[in-house]
Amino acid sequence: MVKNPVVTCALALTCLLLVAACSAQESASPSSSPPAASSAAPSAAPSATPPATPSPTAVVPDPLPAARLGGSVADGLRVPWGLALLPDGSALVSERPTGRVLQVRGGSTPVPVGAVPGVVAEGEGGLLGLAVAPSFAQDRLVYAYLTAAGDNRVVRMAWPAGGVLGPPQVVLAGIPKGTIHNGGQLAFGPGGLLWISTGEEGVPARAQDLGSLGGKILRVAPDGSVPADNPLAGSSIWSYGHRNVQGLAFDSTGQLWASEFGAKGRDELNRIQPGGNYGWPVVEGPGGAPTYVDPYASWPTSEASPSGLAIVADVAYLGALRGQRLWQVPLAGSQAGQPRAFLKGALGRIRGVLAVPGGGLWVTTSNTDGRGDPRAGDDRVAQVTLG
Repeated sequence: MVKNPVVTCALALTCLLLVAACSAQESASPSSSPPAASSAAPSAAPSATPPATPSPTAVVPDPLPAARLGGSVADGLRVPWGLALLPDGSALVSERPTGRVLQVRGGSTPVPVGAVPGVVAEGEGGLLGLAVAPSFAQDRLVYAYLTAAGDNRVVRMAWPAGGVLGPPQVVLAGIPKGTIHNGGQLAFGPGGLLWISTGEEGVPARAQDLGSLGGKILRVAPDGSVPADNPLAGSSIWSYGHRNVQGLAFDSTGQLWASEFGAKGRDELNRIQPGGNYGWPVVEGPGGAPTYVDPYASWPTSEASPSGLAIVADVAYLGALRGQRLWQVPLAGSQAGQPRAFLKGALGRIRGVLAVPGGGLWVTTSNTDGRGDPRAGDDRVAQVTLG
């Protein structure tokens, strides 16, 4: 089990915040805005320098596919949150308030596979993200992000074939918890490592505090240990200055992207760099300051509140809660194209987005969470076709 690392650079960060002077730029429409080269470098003294050689360039389809609502995969769920693909093409879905995990597949009734013990569902907390280990065929390990009595944490459980989830083993503990902004997404990426998104739990200063795991994207080995090439020596922190990241996905080059909730100005799609400072709470949306990394696309908060994120053929798809739509953003290496909206109001609040075999998506609704207008059959997992 890995506990919260203490990084001794709070004084430098305090000085950094005092001299920073930049504000979010609001507009009435979504925008894509690749940051200037000066804002691409991480600002904290102990952070790693980004690679000098450019990453491979992603190639997006032309023309871009349209997203169309298909049939229902599963319905009658209670605030589904995490969504993780299994090798057989089915998926696991978590229910935030109940702590249950269910297996879903098209044309079949959802099958409960267990409840994660120790889940404390308060406010936006509960059972959040899920991930299936890259080694699942050998070890059948399932990872979960949950709110416990004293913190947010990541656990893993063995799921024997035909059985139920086994007892959880703590992978990472000590992530601050709150009634809001708990982050909660998990994603395995290059090298079989695990990326974890956290929120600042309603305490904005945590996002800039490198002694806290709140308001960060973390990177750990599957057992929770810290990789030697992380940007902060001995720390699981991969990037910081985040308000509330709930979507993580990798493009075809292995580049990590993240969706992030804004406050009153702009929601964001960010291209994540090791050691990068994404500006919260000093900056919201594009600020243009060399100290911080600007988003590659942004929206007014009324049009997005982006949660889940999936990438198909180097095109990003973001689920919008408040905006009640699915955003499409083409990615081309270090750039993002103009966002387009689909499914406006068709499902209500969209949270999870999962790329599935065949080139389509499964999305989850979040209409029974107290902030939406439930419809018959809510909440559900729905199919979205691309083409």
